[in-house]
Order: sequence, then C-alpha cells, then structure tokens
Amino acid sequence: MNLFQIKNVTLQIMRRIKLISVIALFFSIFCSCSNHEKLLKSNDFDKKYAAAMDYYEKTNYSKAALLFENLTLYYRGRDNAENVAWYYAEATNKLKDYYTAGYLYNNFVRQFPYSERAEEALFMSAFCKYKESPDYSLDQSQTYEAITAFEQFVERYPTSTHIPEINKYLDEMRAKLMKKDYEIAYGYYKISVYNAAYVAFNEFINQYPDSDKKEDAMFYIIKSGYEYAINSTESKIVGRLQQVINDFEKFATLFSNSKYMAASQEIYTKCREELSKRTK
Repeated sequence: MNLFQIKNVTLQIMRRIKLISVIALFFSIFCSCSNHEKLLKSNDFDKKYAAAMDYYEKTNYSKAALLFENLTLYYRGRDNAENVAWYYAEATNKLKDYYTAGYLYNNFVRQFPYSERAEEALFMSAFCKYKESPDYSLDQSQTYEAITAFEQFVERYPTSTHIPEINKYLDEMRAKLMKKDYEIAYGYYKISVYNAAYVAFNEFINQYPDSDKKEDAMFYIIKSGYEYAINSTESKIVGRLQQVINDFEKFATLFSNSKYMAASQEIYTKCREELSKRTK
C-alpha cells in the first residue's frame, strides 16, 4: 500500500469516527430530552425533585427550572417547599430571566418570611430589578422600581452585608436618572421650547444639587430664561428679565470663574438694556 492509499484509508477512518461521535452525541441528547420529558409527566415527585436538584448542581438550569416549576404546586405546604421555591428562583436567575426571577424571589419572601434565606431573597428581588434597568435614553420606570426596592431592603436590613454593594448600585442608577433628566432639559432647549427648558433645568438643580452638571444647568437656565423672557407678551417681559438677572447673580456667585461667564455676562447686559428701555 502506497502513501496515498494510506492517507486515504486514514481519512475514511477519521470520517467514520467523527460520524459515530455525532450519532452518539445526538442519541445522548435525545435520550436526555426523552428522560426529562418523562420526568415532567411523572407522578413520582420525589424522583422529580431529586432530578431537579441534580440538574441544578450540574448547572443545567433550564431543565432544573422546568422541573422546579412543575413541582411548585405539589410541594406547597410540604417538606422541601422552601427548597423548591428557592432553587426555582435561583435557576431562573442563572438563566438571566431577571423579570421572572425577581417575581420568584419576591414570592419566596411572601411565602417564607422567617426563612434564613428571606434576606437574600429580598436582596435578589431588588437586584433583578436593577438588572432590568435599561440604558438612560430609555424609559426609566424599572430604574425607579429598583431604587425603591433597594431602599426598602436597606430599611428592613440596615446592617446587611449587602449595604456597600447596594450603595454602589444606587449611585449608578441615580447617575443614570440624572443624565436622563439633564438630557430631557437640554432637549427642550435645543428645540427652542425655552419655557419647558427653564423649568426642567431648575428642577434638575433642585433634585441634583451636587451634580457635576450644575454649572451647565445654571448657564442654560440663564440662556433659556432670557429667550423665554424676550419672546413673552409685553406685560410679562419685565418680570421675566428681572428673573434672568437674579439667575445670573446666583450663577456668578457660585461659578465666578466659569467658562460660561463671558456669555452669561453678555445676556446679563442685554437684560439690563431691555429693562432700561421699559422702565424709563
């Protein structure tokens, strides 16, 4: 047998081995799925529970979750009810289905309020809401819910080891809300809705007095306030121009070396000139 024939025979053998491996893998998966389906339909709940725990330990969380869900009603009020509820939530969390997991952790707290796991379950319920919190540019309803959930946890467990972690999450979410609110206010300014911009920037400063965007917000209060004032009806211009002057004086006191000072002083001068015309 020459070298070419040897190579050809070797290649054929390797292909057969690969085919046999694929068939074996398929058969193994088929049998596994078949056994899992039989377990779901089975009335042997103890065997089903043991299998669910085994799947969980082997990190097969999807099959574990299905079995734990299947066991929930049967074990309610029985031994292992707490374990079923806990590991059902844990498996769902491992699958990153945070919406469902959050519900399951919260449900665990309601069912087992005196459990040693109740504190962790309440934390995880809030954490799942945090994981559902979207990018700042999207609706922030879930972020507000997560903040509320963490605050309720802290109120209930003020000495929890999770407190430093929670503070980090709260800072992160509040920064996200702050960015969202600033962008909303600035968005009003960009489309020349100056009254809404003026109100939104003032609300921003009231809500986030220590924000690193405070200087910017106060500058846009002056700019939007001035544009709003000079486009007002004659009877309201004077009062609104005076408000812009007041806003400038606050800004100049807090940020005397601001990069916006020259532009702000220019607006201040215009306000003085407009007032002078109307108060002669």
